[in-house]
Amino acid sequence: MENPLSEIAQKILDSYKTVTGLHNTDGLLSKATLSVICKNLLRILFPGFHEEGAICEGTLREWTLMRVGNIAHLLKQEIHKSLRFQQPNTNIQDAQDVLHDFLSSIPHVREILRTDVESAYEGDPAAISYEEIILSYPFLETIAIQRLAHILYKKQIPILPRMMTEWAHSRSGIDIHPGAAIGPFFFIDHGTGVVIGETCRIGERVKLYHCVTLGARSFQKDTAGRIVKGGKRHPDVQNGVTIYPNSTILGGETVIGENSTIGANVFLMQSVPAQSLVFYEETQLKIMPKRERKEELEWYI
Repeated sequence: MENPLSEIAQKILDSYKTVTGLHNTDGLLSKATLSVICKNLLRILFPGFHEEGAICEGTLREWTLMRVGNIAHLLKQEIHKSLRFQQPNTNIQDAQDVLHDFLSSIPHVREILRTDVESAYEGDPAAISYEEIILSYPFLETIAIQRLAHILYKKQIPILPRMMTEWAHSRSGIDIHPGAAIGPFFFIDHGTGVVIGETCRIGERVKLYHCVTLGARSFQKDTAGRIVKGGKRHPDVQNGVTIYPNSTILGGETVIGENSTIGANVFLMQSVPAQSLVFYEETQLKIMPKRERKEELEWYI
């Protein structure tokens, strides 16, 4: 008598032939490996904050060499796989060159992340120390991984940068595309639900609150009805802008001028000049004692 599990397994195997594109037998990128890489990158960026214990100053050099070696070993293979996705005959040396430039950029990324921590400390009255921000603010992990992924994105490495930012997205609820160009002193307060699209350009000292969307308008389609890829689709946010919760700003031609403030719950598809305040006036809000409300309802009945 045939094992019923064998019969089920055979049906699944048959589906691999009929439902194509959902299995990986060609050595494409690994989500599990990518998770290990991202965790190690955070350890390199913030030594001692993502470990089980403190790192002694005397062992920091040895620890750093070990971490860099681990990342290099894993990431070179994943970069090579990414390159082979578009160019099957890509040489491993191409991946090595990209890896070297990427790792060499880490000190500069750390300098920018320092400004992000400073911005969070200055912009959040609840923050009591830089250490608290590094240990507990979800935006920092997200922007750290995004800034690294952006380096690979600019080198036109396919898939891998997006996997990195989606890994961070799954941990924080903050969705920042690796293509977004984001200046220093960036802060997302609370963070959950923020979406920043691929072609966004964000200046210095920009502050966003939760559930802000910097997105695209309707997409252009070709004669066959397929979405046209590429092009500037997402807004630009210039220096010193603050955007409050639940606001949505759309469009590749939309520019939010310097030092502007976008109030909560704003829906915007047009540019605003520098030093603007954008908000909805409250015209329906009413506050009254519950007892009066009860008497009012009884009158209607």
